[in-house]
Amino acid sequence: MKIPRIVIAGTSSGVGKTTIATGIAYALKRRALKVQPFKCGPDYIDPGYLSIAAGRDCHNLDTWMLPEDHVKELFAYFNRTSDLAIIEGVMGLFDGHRASAGTSSTAHIAKVTDSPVILILNVAKMGQSAAALAYGFAHYDPDVKIAGIILNQVGSPSHLETVKGAIEQNCGIPVIGSLAKNAGLTLPERHLGLVPAVERNDNSGFLDQLGDLIESTIDLDRLIEIAGQAPEFYPPETPVLFPADPQPVRCRMAVAKDEAFNFYYQANIELLRAWGAEITYFSPVADTSLPAGTEGVYIGGGFPEVFLKELEDNTSMKESIKAAVAAGLPVYAECGGLMYLTQGIVDFEGQSHDMIGLLPGLCRMQGKLQRLGYTEAEVLKESPVAERGQQLRGHMFHWSHLDTPDENSAAYHVVEPKKQLEGFVLGPGNNLLASYLHLHFGSDARMAKHFVDRCARS
Repeated sequence: MKIPRIVIAGTSSGVGKTTIATGIAYALKRRALKVQPFKCGPDYIDPGYLSIAAGRDCHNLDTWMLPEDHVKELFAYFNRTSDLAIIEGVMGLFDGHRASAGTSSTAHIAKVTDSPVILILNVAKMGQSAAALAYGFAHYDPDVKIAGIILNQVGSPSHLETVKGAIEQNCGIPVIGSLAKNAGLTLPERHLGLVPAVERNDNSGFLDQLGDLIESTIDLDRLIEIAGQAPEFYPPETPVLFPADPQPVRCRMAVAKDEAFNFYYQANIELLRAWGAEITYFSPVADTSLPAGTEGVYIGGGFPEVFLKELEDNTSMKESIKAAVAAGLPVYAECGGLMYLTQGIVDFEGQSHDMIGLLPGLCRMQGKLQRLGYTEAEVLKESPVAERGQQLRGHMFHWSHLDTPDENSAAYHVVEPKKQLEGFVLGPGNNLLASYLHLHFGSDARMAKHFVDRCARS
């Protein structure tokens, strides 16, 4: 399978990977190329910018949460109609899971997908030392091919000449572009990272400005050439995550998607569709009820704490979701969705806002991060997405605190990194699952089918 592809990597977080990868995707789309974006690791916010820039949903690639063959299957599946794939890295090139020798690092994803790497160097405050840095990255792992370098935060034409010459002379790697210091192109941030693209309502022409800059400072023809030199890609011969044959529509699933709830692994949505779910979107902020004919509900993560008044005031939507749970419809909520289902959310100023009230206790925003990292959990109770005894891998990232569930209602026993009970399974027939744990349905081929099966029986 021929898939032109590149990985956009960095020496560390904060070197400009997302801005540059977003600009490259947009500039290539303006050339009428079908660009398929991917993001290494479990991030939700960066994929939003890449999706808008490329005009195609960005998908996460993660070799800690997913077996390598599952990553390969997803990569091939989502590249069926693309001209070129761009994989944005995470953190520094070789930074991965703390205890498993770089699993799910950008370098690991590059090796699994057999992709050439474009390395971004922030060269502010350095000259020829940038060549030593590039040399070290190029030789650290001989199985990772750094095929080009982009320099960021270049101070002047003479600065560029010094750094570019040192790298190309001492490393033998071409510098294919550079960006000067330009604070106006910095993406906005807040407590979970960048502000999601869906919230920006950006009418400032940011992408056009960024695309123009990339077009003028990065050799896109050379980048396309490097991507085209990637070897043949060999996905697994037999699909595991997707059904072997097309499935008929078996249920109608309502998925919360608006400015408050937009953290989803897009592969989850596509896997649900593939197993027979008709996906219909709704807004807990703006809509008055669940869509007609709903047979299951999926409420992902996001920033409900930023839209507390709107969520609190929308009593008809809260009652609609309550009624769905009472009627036995399968409902799955992750992180922000969990917060929405509690008795209420206490904001950063200590003010309480009433939420749906299906889960016990108040969810309180904290002044510091509560959990961040990969998580492995054992399923304690059968739920809309899993069976008792399954071992699941996912990710947690939240600033709020909710009291630990009791043994009668707990969804999971977390076994890594810290043993604890997590999440809730409640409702008639255990039809409600809510947890801080974000799950990628590609990690276990049973989950998407299980969810659709439960909805089809509701």
